[in-house]
Amino acid sequence: MSGGAVRERHGVAAGAHRAAGRVVDILELVVRTHEGLPLRELSAQLEAPKSSLLPLLRTLTARGYLEQGALGAYRLGPKAFELGMASPAHRAWPEIARPALRELMQRTGETVFLGSLGGDGTVVVFLDKVESEQVIRYTAGVGDRRALHATSSGKVILAFLPAPERERILRALPLKRYTDRTVTSLPALRAALEEVRQTGVCVNLDELAVGAAGIAAPIFDRDGHVAGACAIGGPTDRVRPRLKPLAAEVKATARAISALLGHRIGPPPASRKDQP
Repeated sequence: MSGGAVRERHGVAAGAHRAAGRVVDILELVVRTHEGLPLRELSAQLEAPKSSLLPLLRTLTARGYLEQGALGAYRLGPKAFELGMASPAHRAWPEIARPALRELMQRTGETVFLGSLGGDGTVVVFLDKVESEQVIRYTAGVGDRRALHATSSGKVILAFLPAPERERILRALPLKRYTDRTVTSLPALRAALEEVRQTGVCVNLDELAVGAAGIAAPIFDRDGHVAGACAIGGPTDRVRPRLKPLAAEVKATARAISALLGHRIGPPPASRKDQP
């Protein structure tokens, strides 16, 4: 979109406020890019001096409506996403989460997944992934479905569902055995979910497939409901020696995505009396 087109929409309205219009112009340009726009590109597209744009950009950044990447490009910040999530026409949350997923993959070197509860309530569905660049890596496709009771993503979602919903799902789950480490009894699964609620993270070693490990943490929406899970997957022999730092990375990323969805941190989930 050219600067002329922007002015045609916003600049001809009677009584339009120039600075307010320019702020809207900036946001409308930035929202169309995934990687953001540098000052020089904003200046060129808006046909506005850098000196007049810079104070607006600094204010928007300070207020959280924009953020500046390592290379200086401006992109939408968490406050803009928070406003968007309040609208029925909000952007799909996997798109919001993707930059954080990509950064998690770069920090850990392992494949990263975004998962949510499947419509039938018996599986976790992968909504997005950022695949590891390692030669030997965990891989699965977007849209793939995995058993709730045998995956880190599935168990972390189950753990933070409201107790009545969690119990209803547990009673309907076919607890299929995939390996010798798969949890296949309800008492053992309930105990595992309680541990997940206490720690805020689920570690899964060889439960779905021998040699495959996963670590997941819950993602919450603005109302405090579990929206899904952020997880990493990798070979067990590479993940096991790094369990503590990898778990910390996954939890931090899940918290960051939750914040983008408008979640505000309250009392630790383990302090709630939500036992079935």
